[in-house]
Amino acid sequence: MERKKRVLIVEDEKNIVDILRFNLQREGYETAEAYDGEAGLQLAETENPDLILLDVMLPKLIGFEVCKRLREKGNNVPVIILTAREEETDKVLGLEIGADDYITKPFSMRELMARVKANIRRTEMRMDGGSSVMDTGSGLVVNTDTYQVTKSGKAVDLTQREYELLTFLASHPGKVYSRIDLMEQVWNYGYVGDDVRTVDVTVRRLREKIEDDPANPAYILTRRGVGYYFSGGQS
Repeated sequence: MERKKRVLIVEDEKNIVDILRFNLQREGYETAEAYDGEAGLQLAETENPDLILLDVMLPKLIGFEVCKRLREKGNNVPVIILTAREEETDKVLGLEIGADDYITKPFSMRELMARVKANIRRTEMRMDGGSSVMDTGSGLVVNTDTYQVTKSGKAVDLTQREYELLTFLASHPGKVYSRIDLMEQVWNYGYVGDDVRTVDVTVRRLREKIEDDPANPAYILTRRGVGYYFSGGQS
């Protein structure tokens, strides 16, 4: 029997934790809860969750720092940041430190559950993917069996989202995808709105890791006014 997917809730407001726990368990997920950042970081390492719902404003250790430390340790569990503030800088900062997604309070439970499901589904799709190696012919190699990316023989450490964006674009070289296309294909969201900014931040982070000169990319190129596409690295 397949084990239930486990969601770690890191949130200091007990009433929000209770609502999240109730709704997640009703949808068939197991849950673990932490009420401060330090406990959240510890549970993230010991509970092996399939996804983390992570509040920003936490006692002892803020959510951004929790996410940053997890990523520094090579833990790429999907993280959805919960922020009470609408500020664009908060959203971008969360993505910059390796969060996969964010949702702003007050949020609808339906939207939150859709995002939880989409992020966990992406992980499952990745695990079920067929074995293959994509060699771009210019030093960048993507192994979709081991989920490893190397450049000139050296491992490149990507978050799950960055890996999936790279794999998707590299699977369709030369084809231009708009931000909305990528939100639907890579992020699995049927709605967009302000979230398209997420694509730009993720592309920028990815370029910083795989390009020799991120300002003049050779792999992930921009078609002005249209979107992004993958080139073979021959700039």
